Amino acid sequence: MTIRLLLADDQELVRSALCALLELEEDFEVVASVGRGDEVVGAARSHRPDIALLDIEMPGLDGLAAAAVLKAQVPTCRVVILTTFGRAGYLRRAMEAGAAGFVVKDAPCEALASAIRRVMTGERVVDPALAALTLAAGDSPLTARERDVLTVARSGATVAEIAAKLYLSEGTVRNYLSAAIAKTSARNRLEALRIADERGWL
Repeated sequence: MTIRLLLADDQELVRSALCALLELEEDFEVVASVGRGDEVVGAARSHRPDIALLDIEMPGLDGLAAAAVLKAQVPTCRVVILTTFGRAGYLRRAMEAGAAGFVVKDAPCEALASAIRRVMTGERVVDPALAALTLAAGDSPLTARERDVLTVARSGATVAEIAAKLYLSEGTVRNYLSAAIAKTSARNRLEALRIADERGWL
């Protein structure tokens, strides 16, 4: 049986190398390759892959959001998150989005191939060390709105710019930033952003 694959990664060189490596496996066929998260569902509808390998950080739509949309709109396609970022918060959000696997890019090629085959049989595949880290880290303390505010703040936006982008008052933005700073035990919003980012909460 041939396993049909869709590969989504915004780095052209990485995507091309992964395609070439995966095509070496006798039972794999890469049927689609895209560089943006918002191209994933369209490619899945057109090419009907069995499994989509999604990077997390992509333009248009990140891999976690793309996984959730794919699960809802093309439920026959299983998702494996393939990322540089082995962060506990990302793993939790990937599972919540319906991903069946989570593999970090520095894993050996054989481990990725094995994960794809296991996911195809209905298993959930997660690196054991990352799973343990996720359980130890617990849930993100941030609300969805606090996460939104920190995400917009990542670009260096002012309170006024964050407020305009999220259609909130400046006072409300300050309240969300203060709450995020307190919950991450940070000294300021830059440190809160760094901590939340490192833990995969954004």
